[in-house]
Amino acid sequence: MKSNTISLEHGAGGEVMQALIGEIILKNFRNKSAGSIGLECLDDGSTVRLEGFNKGCELVLTTDSHVITPAFFPNTNIGRLAVAGTVNDLTVMGAKPLALTCAVIVPEGFPLSEFEEIIKTMDETAAEVGVPIITGDTKTMEKTALDSIILNTAGLGITDSPVRDSGLQPGDKILVTGTIGDHGISLMAHREGFDFDTDLASDSAPLWKLIEPLLKLRTPEGEPVITAMKDPTRGGLANALNEMAAKSGAGILIEEDWIPFKPAVSAACEMLGLDPLEVANEGKAVIGVKSGFEEEVLSILRQHPYGRDAAVIGEVTPDKREVILRNRFGGMRFVDVPAGDPIPRVC
Repeated sequence: MKSNTISLEHGAGGEVMQALIGEIILKNFRNKSAGSIGLECLDDGSTVRLEGFNKGCELVLTTDSHVITPAFFPNTNIGRLAVAGTVNDLTVMGAKPLALTCAVIVPEGFPLSEFEEIIKTMDETAAEVGVPIITGDTKTMEKTALDSIILNTAGLGITDSPVRDSGLQPGDKILVTGTIGDHGISLMAHREGFDFDTDLASDSAPLWKLIEPLLKLRTPEGEPVITAMKDPTRGGLANALNEMAAKSGAGILIEEDWIPFKPAVSAACEMLGLDPLEVANEGKAVIGVKSGFEEEVLSILRQHPYGRDAAVIGEVTPDKREVILRNRFGGMRFVDVPAGDPIPRVC
């Protein structure tokens, strides 16, 4: 950490944020675990061991704050983003969502009609996966201190077989559940007034119903077919893959031509000089799958509306903890961890 003050990059999901977490937060919290997965694992949530229940059964707890500006954007609003994001953090850890919380901080002058629309959207999104919103908190602030609404959601789930983002093994296939970069590019275009002559919209979506069938898949030896999962939000696919590779102690080789992008996303990134692998997603998951089972997993994913564009994008290698992108001509380049976020406040 080179700066003595907090910057926007400290919350952007890249190397700067990871340094803040490691050098200040983790260093100063002493008791960081209540189950098999604690804060120091830096997964999408942590587990809470349940005494007196079936062996291995744990609660999964996650929380997230949403500071996106503007609060309304193509296809939806911050309410869907908040609920979907928390449901997805539970989902990629293999946990069935049980309940959510909702804390709201609203600036004075915020229109009541917009506030109610956000609350209704939260309810509709939670209803997609049958999870109730059971408690919360509401605060207001002077409009000079806050420019838009802020939502914090926490989620409680349960699992007897947690999925880690560190479970990749050499030979595993890497899948994504759909097109990459939709949320970040659609939001940026809306916020900055760019016209890409497209109806590109945010991909915000709760993924539990999409992922749930995959958690039941087993090899003939009884091992889970899904080895690791992560949702590529802040820092995009690049950050998610690098985290998974580093924590698993393996490499990842991805094929550029295999990664699904909508033409509008590719065109916008090329025009603006953005790396589409670093653009945030809010309705996608990255999945590690044991080799030989990828077609079965793809078949299941593609039966759901949120998984129609699912694709294999690469595989896990025994190399160093690095992510390599290979283009159609055989050339290769490192996919680095983003230092910050080129598109602030996308979640």
